[in-house]
Amino acid sequence: RRRGAPEEPPAGRRGRRPVKARKSRGKKAVMWTGGTMAFVLVAVGAAGWFYLKHLEGNVTTEDVGNAADSGFSKDEAFNILLLGTDKRTGKGNEGYGDKGSAGHADTTLLLHVAKDRSNATVLSIPRDLIVDIPDCPTKDADGNETVIPGSQGVRFNTSLGQEGRNAGCTMRTVEEMTGIDVNHFMMADFNAVKTLTTAVGGVDVCLAKDVDDPDSHLKLDAGPHTLMGEDALAFVRTRHSFGNQGDLDRIKVQQQFLASLMRKMSSSDTLTSPTKLMKLAEAATKALTVDTGIGKVSTLKDVALELKKVPPKNISFTTVPVRDNPAETVKATVVVDESRALDVFNAIANDVSFTAVKEKKAQEKAAVAARLKGTKSAPSEVRVRILNGGAPSGSASETLEWLQNDEGVTKSENAGNADAALSRTTLEYAPDQADQARRLAAIMGLSGAALKPGESVTNSQGLPTMTLTLGKDFKGAGVSLTPPAKAPDVEKSTADKVQCAG
Repeated sequence: RRRGAPEEPPAGRRGRRPVKARKSRGKKAVMWTGGTMAFVLVAVGAAGWFYLKHLEGNVTTEDVGNAADSGFSKDEAFNILLLGTDKRTGKGNEGYGDKGSAGHADTTLLLHVAKDRSNATVLSIPRDLIVDIPDCPTKDADGNETVIPGSQGVRFNTSLGQEGRNAGCTMRTVEEMTGIDVNHFMMADFNAVKTLTTAVGGVDVCLAKDVDDPDSHLKLDAGPHTLMGEDALAFVRTRHSFGNQGDLDRIKVQQQFLASLMRKMSSSDTLTSPTKLMKLAEAATKALTVDTGIGKVSTLKDVALELKKVPPKNISFTTVPVRDNPAETVKATVVVDESRALDVFNAIANDVSFTAVKEKKAQEKAAVAARLKGTKSAPSEVRVRILNGGAPSGSASETLEWLQNDEGVTKSENAGNADAALSRTTLEYAPDQADQARRLAAIMGLSGAALKPGESVTNSQGLPTMTLTLGKDFKGAGVSLTPPAKAPDVEKSTADKVQCAG
């Protein structure tokens, strides 16, 4: 996979496949992932090393192998998959979910935090979305590895729990569907929403109309309410009170609820109360399971500090664009709307904000743009070696053949695998190779940000050469690597806005 030798595709990772459809029906109870987000936001609030070590003891970790990163980088953009299951775990949860459920991915959110921490995007993934689940290596309690065969044209929620699949299988499914590199996961149980809302003294919600749902036992008048415990869980579980009474409308309500929970946790009333902070930290960590890469309290603290830098007004909530499953007469599932979804996935993968954030300093922008301005060498004078740093297997060879045969860059060679995988393709060059770099950038569609002034290296003939490292954003020889300038116009909300569910 992306952490191994880039030119050798690991078992079960066959690249992105087209989304297929299949008839599938059923109904699961909702699980809210507020606990996962809550710990990220407040874990550092109750200071003290010994107390933080105590919190670490509350957190459950799961080894998902190379599906997750081995550590956390404070200097890069990161993506965390937030999962809520329908498994009946925890006191008082016997009536929720399906009896005997293995714990499916009932509520799933992909949290993307920008590299400069100016913005974040929360992408909801419908549980009834039809997807292809790739082969998935898992480990048992003794450390023995088993590969669970993939499934085609099945509900997304079966990527977790079904046939013994763990959270790593869900991460791989999301990566294959979206092309977005998922770094870590956090998973919570039914108790999360009950304990967290109680710890902060209730979450404020607004209803556009009266609600009386006998299934979730939610009965509220129109207008504002403060909910906690069982009432809060009923609010996020109901799917018969809003919109078309389906999962997509329930997702919107959950997004509104999470935004309100985030506002409450970051309010002065909560942050200045040691009692509330300790209750909140205890509740969040006890409801949390994470991958081993972020299981240490020091790492979780780092994640919390980085996310706290993002202004609530620049935290966007949106949902994977979908359409009704054309294979069904009675509509029960959905499929990805490729015409709209690919722009959403590309924006997130390329760290493009869905909100209006302040532009980077003018000097920095000018310096990056200036790398593309100036004279360009003839293609025959461009000397470059090509490394695979996370692109699909064979990409370096494919690019070499294309450059030499189609673009006239004859002084190029395949240098094999890079030492580490990169999220984006880069071209490093010495100052006296700037004209060569501009020519190659024009040929490949590289942005100014992809050009890295540095040093040249020696090629196989002993001559100075540039280094082109193909990253995970590489889509094939001849496909432009210039990221989108702005995110697509999609339905979204932000964490600072109060909305009424209806």
